[in-house]
Amino acid sequence: MKLLLNINGALHPANEPVLTLDNRAFHFGDGLFESMRVVNGRPCFVDAHWARLSTGAELLRIELPKGMDRSVFERSIIELVQASGINSGRCRFTLFRSGGGYYRPDQDLGSYTIELVPMQEQHHALNQNGLMVDIWPEMRKPINELSRHKTLNAQYYIMAALWSRQRGLDDCLLQNERGNIIESSAGNLFIVSNGVLYTPSLSDGCLGGVMRAQVINLALANGIKVYECSLNPQNLLAADELFFTNAILGIRWVGAYRTKRYAHKLSGTLMELLVASNAN
Repeated sequence: MKLLLNINGALHPANEPVLTLDNRAFHFGDGLFESMRVVNGRPCFVDAHWARLSTGAELLRIELPKGMDRSVFERSIIELVQASGINSGRCRFTLFRSGGGYYRPDQDLGSYTIELVPMQEQHHALNQNGLMVDIWPEMRKPINELSRHKTLNAQYYIMAALWSRQRGLDDCLLQNERGNIIESSAGNLFIVSNGVLYTPSLSDGCLGGVMRAQVINLALANGIKVYECSLNPQNLLAADELFFTNAILGIRWVGAYRTKRYAHKLSGTLMELLVASNAN
């Protein structure tokens, strides 16, 4: 196993300097990224990741790199997997605007990097111990077209994660500008009440998560009702289960929100369905 990365189609050692200081990703966070789980040597949910990446690039007015399409996107990741010998890992595809300029760019053509690091678990696995969480009170997320995309400006989520760490929590719940609960600092949010799944609507400003969509589809395919709607703190207290989703870790169940305690029956079932879908 050796750590490598792909920069605009060329492989480089991951432990050597590879980017110049004047790139727009560093200076302005001018770009977006996709985090993907590699299982058995192949990236999961490529179609969904490519759809979000290309839609986000159009929103940010970044032209896709020359020759880059869905097939090249997947093939480039697989080539990096094979060259590095990492069959189970975390892959990050970063797209950023090339060229110079300040807030006003000189050009719009995109550049990209692909990173891959190994993970110990071969598949998505449910956490053994439930997470401890609370609501982050310091800032609220605005609702706009950028809300659902993974841009390089992640300071909001970093501040939320720092707040959790300082209080000995595993994660925290974020609110939008209306006070609705929308997501965690590292994933989308689901609650379970009487066997029914509820998740915040994209119109409430949550991230359009790839794993969020997979869980919704798996639930519907197995006869589990799902509602996309606004959620508030009272809904958390009435729920039987609460869990978070992201493309790397899959499903993480919450054990405690303040004095409220949760089970993880349905989240465990959904994780089993998720692992089975990746095995096919």
